[in-house]
Amino acid sequence: MEVNPDIYEKTLTVEKSHLDNQQHVNNVQFVQWVQDVAEEDWESRATEEQKKDFFWIVVKHEIDYKKQAFLTDQLSMQTYVDETTHVTSQRHVIIKNIENGQVILEAKTIWCLMHAGTKKPAKISAEMISLFQK
Repeated sequence: MEVNPDIYEKTLTVEKSHLDNQQHVNNVQFVQWVQDVAEEDWESRATEEQKKDFFWIVVKHEIDYKKQAFLTDQLSMQTYVDETTHVTSQRHVIIKNIENGQVILEAKTIWCLMHAGTKKPAKISAEMISLFQK
């Protein structure tokens, strides 16, 4: 099946609280942003019923740090879902410096859909998959 993902995008400005002792964005902050943008994408697409019945948990992160980001840098975060299995989805996050277009980070995260009532993995329906497709 051909995947035609619908990309979710947000921008932000690097603040002092995002920096580490070397005065660049802390790796832990990047991980938080990867998680935050994924959750925002879900929240923006899912129905109230879906949000009540299901939640996602991280199974695996793969992050390639390409460049550094510094105070006041304007960053673009793009995320999309491509591969989906019975209960998991692979989500990509790309963070770029808006000014120069350089890729700062590329991440692939495996998320597992969980049923809120049972706290067990839930089957990802075709309807759920369609939320993230064009």
